[in-house]
Amino acid sequence: MSVATGSAAETEALGAELAAMIEPGDVVVISGDVGAGKTTLIRGACRALGIEAPVTSPTFTIGQRYEGGRLPVAHLDLYRLESLEAEDDPALLDDYLGADGVAFIEWPAVAVPSLTGRRMLAVRLEHAGADRRRIEMPAASARK
Repeated sequence: MSVATGSAAETEALGAELAAMIEPGDVVVISGDVGAGKTTLIRGACRALGIEAPVTSPTFTIGQRYEGGRLPVAHLDLYRLESLEAEDDPALLDDYLGADGVAFIEWPAVAVPSLTGRRMLAVRLEHAGADRRRIEMPAASARK
């Protein structure tokens, strides 16, 4: 489904809708330009999953784990690894992907080949001017 948001709060609210579709073991791959709202969407999903800790982009640490909600959450930002070939470190994602939690992966292109066999939800965000975003994500009915 395609949705338009007009503020960060609306993008977070859409993240909460995404969280309602998530099941243990899911991987949510999120693409979009720098500043498109990827972390804002993830923050909304984390809040809906019961995560109270600050949710910020892990660009310089690659990944962050959050506990204490309905599901354990891993948040990865692979922007800096875009040119890295999967064979350079094939186990990079293993610590973040678990059957009991959910992983959100920003800049997922380098990771997608190693996610074969996992259930993935794909989300794409685009700037639509000012604080507006255009977001493509799975429809709730498609996941049930």
